Amino acid sequence: MQTPQSDTVPSVKIVPRETLAKSRVLVVGDVMLDRYWFGDVNRISPEAPVPVVHVQRQEDRLGGAANVARNAVAIGAQAGLLCVVGHDEPGERIVGLLGESNVQAYLERDPALPTTIKLRVLSRQQQLLRVDFENTPAHEVLLAGLARFDALLPSHDVILMSDYAKGGLTHVTQMISKARAAGKAVLVDPKGDDWERYRGASVITPNRAELREVIGTWKSEEDLLARVTKLRRDLQIDALLLTRSEEGMTLFSDEGVRHAAADAREVYDVSGAGDTVIATVAAMLGAGLPLAEGVALANRAAGIVVGKLGTATVDYDELFA
Repeated sequence: MQTPQSDTVPSVKIVPRETLAKSRVLVVGDVMLDRYWFGDVNRISPEAPVPVVHVQRQEDRLGGAANVARNAVAIGAQAGLLCVVGHDEPGERIVGLLGESNVQAYLERDPALPTTIKLRVLSRQQQLLRVDFENTPAHEVLLAGLARFDALLPSHDVILMSDYAKGGLTHVTQMISKARAAGKAVLVDPKGDDWERYRGASVITPNRAELREVIGTWKSEEDLLARVTKLRRDLQIDALLLTRSEEGMTLFSDEGVRHAAADAREVYDVSGAGDTVIATVAAMLGAGLPLAEGVALANRAAGIVVGKLGTATVDYDELFA
């Protein structure tokens, strides 16, 4: 596998807690409840050749955009979350978990919407099954969210769009335009192959599969650079941060190409690592750091979070240990 050839990102610098505490990030996007059922498997079902799980413990965690906001708070920034949830038990659970995480919640409630749940069944730390419950928010609720966005914009430094293709970012193009007009940096964690809707974003943070879906398969690092440069130019995106799993991450901007080698101590679970990356970059931009320094810290945070089970966070002491 070809190793990216480029400048490296700067070394990690310690950011004072009081500096990070002034960073104000508004996360907008799709939220979900990550529900985990843990149990033992001691037999196969007589009804079908499937394992029978004796569930002994349940754990709920914030997922999607809510996990992004939780990550920003965990490293010391302030985070608000604008999203849509239903009037149901999972929705109330999300409200409670946001409160425990010190995320400022700006929730639009849709009584007809089942709150998105990703239910994972695990035995001996191995995932056996995932069951998804989801639907799309009503148009009226999304318009109310757009109006709330206008009101929240002046009191935040950085806007972060967390797209999980659940319908919460139907008006993302207008939000990006409004935020950039107000002089705010806008970060986007993309989904799907229609990136025209992200036109004008400051930074977009795809993984390899997400980028390949938009620009096709690249044959070399030079080919990748050419394709990304064209994409950025066509969509007026200032920078693209490509997360490359075991290869680390690469930042493409007008200042050139910078690569950060993977910093993982132990890879246990990569789910949610992208949330940690974009949340860290946003928090650091809000604290006044240059983008390249924010990427270096995000790479360090990703290396820590993949050593944890499920959607997890990295706190300030872990990041700057």
